[in-house]
Amino acid sequence: MAKFLGLGNALVDILVQLPNDAKLFELNLPKGSMQLVDADRMQSILAQTEGLPRTLAAGGSAANTIHGLANLGADAAFIGKVGDDSFGQAFANDLVQNGVTPIMLKGNAESGRALAFITPDSERTFAVYLGAAIEMTESDLDLSQFSGYTHFHIEGYLVQNQNLIRRAVELAKENGCTISLDLASYNVVEENKAFLREIVEKYVDIVFANEEEAKAFTGKLPTDALKELGTLAEIAVVKLGADGSLIKQGDNIYEVGVIDVSSIDTTGAGDLYAAGFLYGLSKGLPLTKCGEIGAILSGHVIEVLGPKMDSARWNRVKDLVFAVERN
Repeated sequence: MAKFLGLGNALVDILVQLPNDAKLFELNLPKGSMQLVDADRMQSILAQTEGLPRTLAAGGSAANTIHGLANLGADAAFIGKVGDDSFGQAFANDLVQNGVTPIMLKGNAESGRALAFITPDSERTFAVYLGAAIEMTESDLDLSQFSGYTHFHIEGYLVQNQNLIRRAVELAKENGCTISLDLASYNVVEENKAFLREIVEKYVDIVFANEEEAKAFTGKLPTDALKELGTLAEIAVVKLGADGSLIKQGDNIYEVGVIDVSSIDTTGAGDLYAAGFLYGLSKGLPLTKCGEIGAILSGHVIEVLGPKMDSARWNRVKDLVFAVERN
């Protein structure tokens, strides 16, 4: 039976709904931007938005993927580092409530959080404090954490801590895991290209990239980028947004489309695509069906605000996914 383990930045997503843009000006947060802030600035922003409608959920790229797998019924766990505070507890609780086993390491700093302000036009403006998430090091990992898991998924956002990444994939490979990597961000790829190429070629079985990440990695347009990625990893996937996805294994290339949706917010689309694809792969489905399941998950998550879907939508998603499995 497939068992999935994820490793990534443990960030609590705090979604705050604003009635207009005035608060953004007051906080000096350019609309639509993503600003990295320190602990004091985060506390100040939280204090100034006290009383506004807000929701908390476990976030971060790999955590979103593991969350999606668990909601499809997969056995899944997540390793991340949080602070000894209410946000860290909220992160762990959210994982548990969604069927994920939390492997929470404790850091010295406060728990990382991503504060997302949502205006009526659905524009999202971020203030991000990484906190304890970036304190995770290779010494935090050991083989026992990987024992019993068949699949290991890691996010590219961790790649600037190269020793951590290397240790993680070495342990996963020693445990016999199938290893998947989401490249996560084109600027991260550009800054760590040589290291990423080494890791993908030596350890990674499945690599996910969007168009920008694939181009940053290879310098090529999607189809040619896919071909190059497919020489490094057993399976390569290039996500094309509204144009679907391309999948390569060996000499075979497959094209998969998208489902008809009304997009509100693309946050989490790539993470949920990976969840659907990996779920299909664990069931032994053809790669085209894996891509179709990825498209179902990514299509539905962009119809909601944030990377999380409620139980009613997940029930609809699962019906569609299981139909793909049966047919």
